Amino acid sequence: MTTLARKVCMLGDFGVGKTSLVARFVRNTFSEKYLTTVGVKVDSREVALDDDTALKLVVWDIAGKSALDALNQSYLRGASGLMLIADGTREATLRTALDLLMQSRTVLPDAQAVLLVNKLDIIERWEVAPATLAELRRSLPVFETSARFGDGVEQAFATLAERLRQ
Repeated sequence: MTTLARKVCMLGDFGVGKTSLVARFVRNTFSEKYLTTVGVKVDSREVALDDDTALKLVVWDIAGKSALDALNQSYLRGASGLMLIADGTREATLRTALDLLMQSRTVLPDAQAVLLVNKLDIIERWEVAPATLAELRRSLPVFETSARFGDGVEQAFATLAERLRQ
């Protein structure tokens, strides 16, 4: 079996669930007791692709910000994938995620990107409209996820891994 490695950066505002999504993907765990990420935390997990290839996703959980400063731009270098994270209960975080994508394009013009709209387990509190997500799906893979219960998390990472296999 061939194993390839790809760097993936998690981008999104504070409190959208980046760390929780990484924990769900890498360790299949969830905790209510997360501390705010300072700087960056790196984790990894292999994903089996449909042929005789595995892709090791090296996931960089970057501290939540609404804009990329010089330090965060340096964290992006060498990444081939971006996971943009928004909190479905806070519509402003969706705009932040999309702004971060546009800012990251100066450093990573060819990176593959997927959008995760997190907190599906409390969808009754969502501010993000289904029509907005339908519109975004025209240009970007969009996943509605719950780090708490795992909904959509495997699919989101598997889709990005598939896009990164080249």
